[in-house]
Amino acid sequence: MTAVSPGATARHVYLPRSGSADYAVSSYDLALDYRVATNRLDATAIITARALVPLASIPFDLVHLRAKRVRVDAEKRARFTQTTTHLNVRPAAPIPAGGEFVVTIEYGGSPTPRRTRWGALGWEELTDGVLVAAQPSGAPTWFPCNDRPSDKATYRISVTTEQPYTVIATGELEEHTVDRGRGTWTFVRDEPTASYLAAVQIGRYVVEPRRTAGVDSMIAYPGALAKRVLSDLAPLGRMLSAFQEAFGPYPFPSYTVVVTEDPLEIPLESQGMATFGSTHIDGRGGSERLIAHELAHQWFGNSVGLASWRDIWLNEGFACYAEWLWSEASGGLSASTHARAHHARLRLAPKDLLLGDPGPDLMFDDRVYKRGACLLHALRRRIGDEGFFTMLRAWTADHRFAVVTSADFEAHAARYSDTPLDGFFDGWLRSTALPALSD
Repeated sequence: MTAVSPGATARHVYLPRSGSADYAVSSYDLALDYRVATNRLDATAIITARALVPLASIPFDLVHLRAKRVRVDAEKRARFTQTTTHLNVRPAAPIPAGGEFVVTIEYGGSPTPRRTRWGALGWEELTDGVLVAAQPSGAPTWFPCNDRPSDKATYRISVTTEQPYTVIATGELEEHTVDRGRGTWTFVRDEPTASYLAAVQIGRYVVEPRRTAGVDSMIAYPGALAKRVLSDLAPLGRMLSAFQEAFGPYPFPSYTVVVTEDPLEIPLESQGMATFGSTHIDGRGGSERLIAHELAHQWFGNSVGLASWRDIWLNEGFACYAEWLWSEASGGLSASTHARAHHARLRLAPKDLLLGDPGPDLMFDDRVYKRGACLLHALRRRIGDEGFFTMLRAWTADHRFAVVTSADFEAHAARYSDTPLDGFFDGWLRSTALPALSD
């Protein structure tokens, strides 16, 4: 497990203006009052944290929304300054290293996505509702946060909106009440969660609870898409069984799949949840691999998280390899066949990517996904099926709810190999040349 030290800014070079290594958040308590018709948000965030260094000021990421009133601990009102992307809070007296503090921020506005090199991210209006697409830096478009993947916290999210809408948010539903035509939905997530994995989805959804493979799950979808949704998500229970056998127990209390009426370019990952657009649901299983991919992220990326975005392959390579494992388990092409095919394509692709440090422009390049998956298949061939899957289950168990680096995985895998793996990982992670799938 990787400990995140004070001042460890080098680990956050991909998003140098996001988050702070000077404090760690333990919990977010968010109360959101939102009007779908006017896209108006009025909210209060109560953030409990601990200083890692002496703090004369406390920086938060907050994009396009305006703070109205801020309190630190017992102060009636704290001083603060704000730009379009940050809120800087100055407590009456510096907070000593190791000191715990609580910041209460009342804020509001009309939330909109932020423009980034990866496209528009964050709180996004649908035709009739809302979704959050936060990876990697969209979380501050709807709540003030320390937006670092390594800073995991617990969440309580309460959303009040017009009664006809269903709200689905990160966590387990604790309470749903209706008063004067407005519904309030309260969710609690006790498992440590990165800010980019917190989400809110609002729409006119049919909600169908299930229990499969020992896991409580829920599917939310527009009624008009019922036939297509239920057909395409029929394999979900079998996927849960296959992945629990391969990766270990499902790490969260439940799993939710949301299907929006609007088309989406790509599915969206969040803690305990995946969101698909109508474009991904054709009634013929056309996106089965994507359903497997997003489910696998609950182990790789959500439970076992990243200390730094430079190691994004630990999320995407594992989830991509899970697609191939599901194909194999469900009677389709074997993982070996997929690996050979994608390895052949990688041989023809430009050789300008370092898997272990792809850089911010290439961190979501398809080569990160496929080269990462090929690395895992090559490792499987090297140490054998029994050692490989024993290693994977130990990885998810040993680092459950923690954050990790590539170095952590290299050290972990080495314990399951009869021969040194230093050269193996150098070739796959630290060279642009493409290694062979087998020795």
